[in-house]
Amino acid sequence: MNTDKPILLFDGVCNFCNRMVNFAIRNDKKAKLLFAPLQSAAGTQLKSKFQVAPNADTIVFIEKGKSYTYARAAIRVCRYLDWPAKMLYAFIIIPRFISQPVYKCIARNRYKWFGKKETCMIPTEAVRKRFLE
Repeated sequence: MNTDKPILLFDGVCNFCNRMVNFAIRNDKKAKLLFAPLQSAAGTQLKSKFQVAPNADTIVFIEKGKSYTYARAAIRVCRYLDWPAKMLYAFIIIPRFISQPVYKCIARNRYKWFGKKETCMIPTEAVRKRFLE
């Protein structure tokens, strides 16, 4: 599997994660990012390849041969977005000891706060080519 382009792995049944992905798609007009649900074959393969814990309750961002999780993953995605969404990358200055626990709290409670779908999101035909199989 080619990992030259940055890839965002997300919980396909999580409403919060799906909103994040839709936000990224809307604000990435040049289609720099690729996506895959964690539950997909591609997601499972990439988690294994980058040694992400099987029970990690987070998004995973793969960029230049490295994987990032939790807040660092979400923030690093922003550098690929169009202006003004790209400004969110400024949150990279927040130290990990602050940003990671905040994100982990959101991740732990995401189903309770934002809900859960029965199945993974199905991308529209226009964006399907940006999703890994």
